[in-house]
Amino acid sequence: MNTFTPFKQYRPPQLPPTVSYRRTELNTILALYGRMVAAGEWRDYGISSLTDVAVFSVFRHTAEQPLYKIVKRPKLRNRQGEYTVIGMEGQVLKRGHDLKSVLRILERKLIRSVS
Repeated sequence: MNTFTPFKQYRPPQLPPTVSYRRTELNTILALYGRMVAAGEWRDYGISSLTDVAVFSVFRHTAEQPLYKIVKRPKLRNRQGEYTVIGMEGQVLKRGHDLKSVLRILERKLIRSVS
């Protein structure tokens, strides 16, 4: 006779939650991205959502290192601010609590003198 032995209920391992951009944050970033693409400064982007950080990387060409990284670290919300703009060499260009004020450092690239 065949008898069946029930196994323990299988539960897949729980993955830690990932940090990602909210829709309003992405709208703000993509509005700036669209203006910079229209100006011919940027050409491509990439988004990474990890367990402790979300990164929006901006590229001039697809095959090179990012020109800028817009980083969101919720753990720094009560300290330095959760948003950071990092340059190509890894230097922190701007850090703060408000995404729009942090992105102003990149909007300066759009302002050009007219002669």
